[in-house]
Amino acid sequence: MQATLAERMAAFATGLRYEDLGRDVAHEVKRVIIDSLGCAFGAWHEPPCVIARHVACTTSSVRGATLWGTRHLAPPDWAAFANGCLVRYLDYNDTYLSKEPAHPSDNIPAAIAAGQSARAGGRELIAAVVIAYEVQCRLCDAASIRARGWDHVTYGAFSTALAAARLLGLDENKTRHAVGIAGVASAALRQSRVGELSHWKGAAFANAARHGVFAAMLAAEGMTGPSPIFEGEKGFELLVSGPLDSIGGPFAADARGVIPDDGFMIRKSCIKFWPAEYHAQSAIAAALQLRQQLGITGSGEDAIDAIDSIVVESHDAAVDIIGSEPQKWLPNSRETADHSLPYIVAAALVDGQITSRQFARQRFTDPKLLDLVRRVKVLRNADLSSLYPKSIANMVTVRTTDGRTATARVDDPPGHSNNPLTDAQLLAKYHSLADPVLGVRRAQEAADWVWHLDEVEDISQLMPLIEVKL
Repeated sequence: MQATLAERMAAFATGLRYEDLGRDVAHEVKRVIIDSLGCAFGAWHEPPCVIARHVACTTSSVRGATLWGTRHLAPPDWAAFANGCLVRYLDYNDTYLSKEPAHPSDNIPAAIAAGQSARAGGRELIAAVVIAYEVQCRLCDAASIRARGWDHVTYGAFSTALAAARLLGLDENKTRHAVGIAGVASAALRQSRVGELSHWKGAAFANAARHGVFAAMLAAEGMTGPSPIFEGEKGFELLVSGPLDSIGGPFAADARGVIPDDGFMIRKSCIKFWPAEYHAQSAIAAALQLRQQLGITGSGEDAIDAIDSIVVESHDAAVDIIGSEPQKWLPNSRETADHSLPYIVAAALVDGQITSRQFARQRFTDPKLLDLVRRVKVLRNADLSSLYPKSIANMVTVRTTDGRTATARVDDPPGHSNNPLTDAQLLAKYHSLADPVLGVRRAQEAADWVWHLDEVEDISQLMPLIEVKL
């Protein structure tokens, strides 16, 4: 009898060895952990992250996990939530492009929380992160759930449960039960990402991760979960995802062993160069090229007055997610602004940069800038759509008030898996985010620690290095 998908996932999660990964894969894990820590401390003062931290601080655990930046030990599932909000909130962590786009480094806070509570070593954490990426990205390849009204974070309950199960030392049978517990109660509505966006946009995966870690904790104590969670008569495939028969890699029905024939998925993720929704990254690159080409200088009213109109030709995923709803032309929250293709392009052209400053309320509500945003037209381009998800092409055309017109097209922005950031570029991004909160010396010590993660015996050693000195 063919193994169920949950059984195949459990076999992979318990069977993968650090030695199976290779140096390049281990190095990529270190890169995304450093990137995630940078994103986290860049969001340290943001209101949703403060809220999550305050709530998590009302719980405590003797053998728990640290709320990053503090000395407080919370239950691992709550630490996964609070720390996950930090990593995700700025919309600056990595992206995987597929039928269902996702941000797989969202799994990292959950893995670290479970690993710290179990006093796991660095090599086990590296293997667990690879497992999480493999699960989430393979599910994203198999079926789009946003097309059926569900949020992409739904897949994260499975990936975090499997990563946590590995770090908590669950056997194959208990790991299967963790998958069932995580999956049966974790379907998230896509409403988190449509219309005017709220704080919850940056907390939704953290909540899925909370469920995933909790499921593994329960399974570790012997609680059983529904089965078969995917193929059952009221299971995930029937009610949420549709058929997952096409799932590949180590989860394919005919897979042999734990090493994917097409390589580990963590090598296929994209690290963001700008703090904005990923499908806009190439549009930002194009807008910055045009600003230089057309000689648009300064910022504010002078730059705005130089621009008559903007046309963004884009691929279907970008139009559907960040370029079609009326709210994208009149953002009223940071979350909507960083998911607005017209706003992001206009701000890049006018300000010559995209940083957190472009998503401050006083900037995205500026009447003159919004007047320009209203002059941005977003069009679908079938040729650009045909390149997706291998590329995220955008083409921007700007007409100036003195009658000049210029067009720029970018397919693979900096940080795309086809155009990866160098270690030096990644560290520059990390330090720009972490240094103001941790200080230059301690931020460097934390990064150095991660580069030697494979030599670490207890990952809790990281926590004093990332304590925020108030």
